[in-house]
Amino acid sequence: MEPRKIEIVATNRKAFHNYFVDETFEAGIVLVGTEVKSLRAHRVHLKDSFARVDNNEVFLHNMHISPYEQGTTHAHEPERVRKLLLHRAQIRRLIGKTKERGFTLIPLKLYFSGNIAKIEMGLARGKLLHDKRRTIAEKDAKRDVERAFRLKQKE
Repeated sequence: MEPRKIEIVATNRKAFHNYFVDETFEAGIVLVGTEVKSLRAHRVHLKDSFARVDNNEVFLHNMHISPYEQGTTHAHEPERVRKLLLHRAQIRRLIGKTKERGFTLIPLKLYFSGNIAKIEMGLARGKLLHDKRRTIAEKDAKRDVERAFRLKQKE
């Protein structure tokens, strides 16, 4: 049996800039028909979205999926709350983690695994301004070292 083909639809590029991601996990997502068509056309934004645990179920808020243009007048609502599909043990663990101070659930990546829409979620803590500055400084220093190393090898 060959592995499923993975097609990345959207990524949350600001996630690693604004948060320390401690742990990642994969979840299924409940969608209606026109949402799937819009996802296949890459018409989705993860920028301000987050997940919340309510009544032992996990729901994704603020994920914008644009209405499908060739759809009917009964198209989906772009920012409706969508249910995430996780194992019961994972949900119990997330309830405990999100009750800890400062942890939140953020989407990192939305993709198709075969024909099934999946979302990669991250259990994250928010970065403060000085943490963001430190991360940028470390990235710049690493880039400078790599550049100097490449120049040294060319000589």
